[in-house]
Amino acid sequence: MKMKDYLLSATADYKIKLDDNQIEMLEEYFSLLVEWNQKLNLTAITDDMGVAVKHFADSLSIFNYIDIPQNARVIDVGTGAGFPGIVLKIARPDIELTLLDSLKKRFIFLEEVINKLDLEAKFIQGRAEDYGNNIDCRESYDLVVSRAVANLNTLSEYCLPLTRLSGMFVAFKGSSGEDEVESAKKAISILGGKLKKCYSFELPYDCGSRTLVCIEKVQPTPDKYPRNNGKIKSKPL
Repeated sequence: MKMKDYLLSATADYKIKLDDNQIEMLEEYFSLLVEWNQKLNLTAITDDMGVAVKHFADSLSIFNYIDIPQNARVIDVGTGAGFPGIVLKIARPDIELTLLDSLKKRFIFLEEVINKLDLEAKFIQGRAEDYGNNIDCRESYDLVVSRAVANLNTLSEYCLPLTRLSGMFVAFKGSSGEDEVESAKKAISILGGKLKKCYSFELPYDCGSRTLVCIEKVQPTPDKYPRNNGKIKSKPL
């Protein structure tokens, strides 16, 4: 089976349905990922089934549980090779997407993807904790997403300062997602968040367990957060 076949099979029961053009865009994305991965080491997963299920279907799973408003401002924190951000943009071209990552070399690849697929996205090279204190970014995004970046108590300090009031922060987690919530409850509360729901599910083709942790922003984040990266890592909330 080709990547397209795995993807269509994996998302057959998903709420969002991809048209032929969107499938072609994901096929092109896959080709670029495999090509660039030889020189940039973007991902350990490059086979057809792995990319279709563990990257693409996993990214698209958010649409099964979250209603993303039209023209929502979305930021992908620590986007890496563009997951889930670019996949979300392909599926929902109306969203206003920002990709944030600290490594410049990744943006060389991401710019190639965006240009080849004729998408629009804003790039921010830097650390989330710096932009969480930036007047143009702080509490200005309807949806903040992050996938496989850090433990939830640490990740919340990176992401909740970027989330607007009544907006949503969604962390893409593996099987440990619900356990991480228990240790992150204090941090989530301090930072102005409230756990809305954890959604756990199995990816097809025995590709593993996943959890989407959905946190609503209910209070402004106190001005002293986020702290500098050293404190966030050494003394998690």
